[in-house]
Amino acid sequence: MSRDEDLARIKHALLEGGDVLARFSPSAVGVRYKATNSPVTEADMAVDRMLRATLPSADEGWLSEESPDDRARLTCRRVWIVDPLDGTREFLEGIPHWTVAIGLAEHGDVVAGGVYNPSTHELFLGTRETGTTLNGEPVHVSAQASLTGATVLTNRWALRKRPAELERKGFAIRKVDALAYSLALIACGRADALWSRSPKAEWDTAAGVALIAGAGGIATDYQGRPLRFNAWPPRGPGLLATSTAIRADVRRFIARLPRPRS
Repeated sequence: MSRDEDLARIKHALLEGGDVLARFSPSAVGVRYKATNSPVTEADMAVDRMLRATLPSADEGWLSEESPDDRARLTCRRVWIVDPLDGTREFLEGIPHWTVAIGLAEHGDVVAGGVYNPSTHELFLGTRETGTTLNGEPVHVSAQASLTGATVLTNRWALRKRPAELERKGFAIRKVDALAYSLALIACGRADALWSRSPKAEWDTAAGVALIAGAGGIATDYQGRPLRFNAWPPRGPGLLATSTAIRADVRRFIARLPRPRS
């Protein structure tokens, strides 16, 4: 199957996911909370069911935040890695950063991905072979080469726990809590970098990593090592996502940061 065919499948599923989400109102949707205190809504589950019925063929594996994990996926060459509603809190709070995120991994590498933000009508699609597009138009990571004057993305938890690491450092901070959308913003050049030491679930990163690779950027774990997908457990050791030009400056900056207390 060609990458164009993979992207066509992803695009169709993302738009279908947007249609499903349009049936739900944040003020009226049923919601429960996981043991981690993260919300999951009827909307999450409805999109999850639709994506699972739409995407994988018989020989393809499945990994979703909202589906029980079947380790049979570990033997599959191709695995769909999805977050039916990345940014559920933002969806409930009316913050327009929530998305449907779909990644496709082959032999542990993410090879194609898409992120769709229905509230802003932004559809991102990308592979390393075909490049990355936003609403059908090619996009690229920024040419910013220095952290001074750059835009760094972070989330509410990092701002609360590590303000000294981020504030008054010569770069602008933009808060975007939904990780898939953050990675899409780096891919299209609206932001320059993000970093996090904490483990990241594959469904939060797979789609955006594909977009960044297609747009000429680099996404690795926090130490700069390649990310691997379809692993057990399905989490990577932190994240470092940047445009190519700024990466060396970001690596120098985070190397000087104090190590967190154990």
